[in-house]
Amino acid sequence: MTEKRMKKAGASHRGDDVALRRERLNWRNVRQKLIYIGRALRIAWTAASRWTMAWGALLLLQGIFPALTVYLTKVVVDAFTEAVGGGIHMENLGPLAFAGGAMVLVLILGQVVQQAIIWVRGAQAEHVTDYIKQLIHRKTAGVDLEFYDIPEYFDHMSRANEEADRRVLTILEGVGSILQNLVTITAIAGLLLPYGWWVPLVLFGSTLPALRTLLVHQRIYHAWWRSTTQKRRWARYFDAIITRRDSAQEVRLFGLSERFQSAYQDIRRWLRDSFIRLSRRQRVASLFAGLWALAATGGIMVWMIVRAVRGLATFGDVALFYQAFNQGQGLMRALLSSVGTLYADALFLEHLFTFLELEPRVKIPEHPRPVPETLRRGITVENVTFRYPGSDHVALDGFRLFIPAGKTVAIVGKNGAGKSTLIKMLCRFYDPEAGSVLWDDVDIRDVDPRELWRRVTVLFQYPVNYAGTVRESIAYGNVEVPVTRERLERAIDAAGAQSVIRQLPKGLDTMLGKEFEGGVDLSGGEWQRIALARAFYREAPVVLLDEPTSFMDSWAEMQWLDRFRDLVAGRTALIVTHRFTTAMRADIIYVMDGGQVVESGTHEELLARQGLYASSWKKQIQAERAQTSAS
Repeated sequence: MTEKRMKKAGASHRGDDVALRRERLNWRNVRQKLIYIGRALRIAWTAASRWTMAWGALLLLQGIFPALTVYLTKVVVDAFTEAVGGGIHMENLGPLAFAGGAMVLVLILGQVVQQAIIWVRGAQAEHVTDYIKQLIHRKTAGVDLEFYDIPEYFDHMSRANEEADRRVLTILEGVGSILQNLVTITAIAGLLLPYGWWVPLVLFGSTLPALRTLLVHQRIYHAWWRSTTQKRRWARYFDAIITRRDSAQEVRLFGLSERFQSAYQDIRRWLRDSFIRLSRRQRVASLFAGLWALAATGGIMVWMIVRAVRGLATFGDVALFYQAFNQGQGLMRALLSSVGTLYADALFLEHLFTFLELEPRVKIPEHPRPVPETLRRGITVENVTFRYPGSDHVALDGFRLFIPAGKTVAIVGKNGAGKSTLIKMLCRFYDPEAGSVLWDDVDIRDVDPRELWRRVTVLFQYPVNYAGTVRESIAYGNVEVPVTRERLERAIDAAGAQSVIRQLPKGLDTMLGKEFEGGVDLSGGEWQRIALARAFYREAPVVLLDEPTSFMDSWAEMQWLDRFRDLVAGRTALIVTHRFTTAMRADIIYVMDGGQVVESGTHEELLARQGLYASSWKKQIQAERAQTSAS
């Protein structure tokens, strides 16, 4: 983020505050959002049905104990009043001892149930958290690759990841709290009704301002949280750049640490200040709601004391009334707070369900055609036009290409010519805007992408360096077959990775990467050999390699290229490369420029044509000779 953009972001808080102040409570919107609560409860039931049943039963049981305590308070006080002055003997103290014992038993059972709820709640939370992460991971794995080209997708994923599991769990807590408090309030209302039908209404009315304050604030807070998604993502980005291992060298070399720290602090300062202003408004509104509740409590207690003075109530009645009204008001606040929290959770859960409802554009056909087991004619790219989402630049424009079955094709061209985009189209990670990609006579839009991927192995331009053992990293190339020594050795031999593995301390069992204890880091070329072995481990009929020798030194590259034709014998292969020493070994070479094929032929034919390929070949050979002479 540039300094200009940072200043603009920091200066925008006034506009955001105005927008937040315009947030009003919309009861229709409240009802719509509460639909998500039912969906969240279904998630909890699916993830942990037995734990949820046990949790619900314990909550109902716990809800009875406060009302029992209030009632037993009256019994104890009245028994104590009767026992005063009667002497110490069983007939006089028996009722008091019985009432006191009952009170102690209820308090002990309450503690037992409370601890049981905490244990059950913890187990339930673990199941629910893991299940939600599973849902998010499945959706992330299932969305089109094009979603990763859209910033809004990362906003959706960030919102879902940040709050989803916590919000579902708080919904469970909220629903449980409401059920428990409803049981308790119903029992307490029954205790208060004999003193006047209107007393429970006063209890309820004293907490209504607090409910409205809570709902309005939750809506304003959610609007603030949603509007600041980009800023929070920038803060996490700067934090990662400052602390991650893979950026540590450049950040130090170019002196970027202070710049990134400053950018992080500027964003955090804006977020912190705006949150504090938001919180201050809530606290002022809550203060007035609390004063209203306090006035109601004072008024009702004055009324009850006057009744006691007139002889219309006993000391036990006063104690019960105070306990019941005081606890009831606290329970009503907790109940209405739970309702408000449920509403807030529903606002946040909207993002989870919006994310889970994302539909891929690369569809699995209702009646997919089978993918050819073995190509007979080849792969035809016919008049394909494609641009990445959100971009006006045409990556492929009326593109045509033919890859003959059983042959090796090389594609060369400048950066940005569309070479890597072609790899993605052949894998059906994207569907073209126009044109088609055919395997023999089968349009790949008519096949199940998963079946297509089983027939293709790919080395991408920037392969993943997986943490784990060498054995695991290579075997990831085909997780559908058992890991065998013979298959591993064939893949390692095909990649020319024997020397890399031989020098590792535990061979195939060596942990790769420095993220975990005992891990060993590799050079760029060594990582590429492992990735190449992973690609060959699949043993697929179609091989797509994007810059397979880009990290190899010239000696390693020549050794591997000398064996490459044997490795892909009988298979259909496509190599994307900048190195003409690699391309020259292909049966056909295509030269790409501006999303089009501008030349094609064998190495010798293209040199004889004296076109773009020949010109680039001469420049590359001259540069290599100059480099050799200098060394």
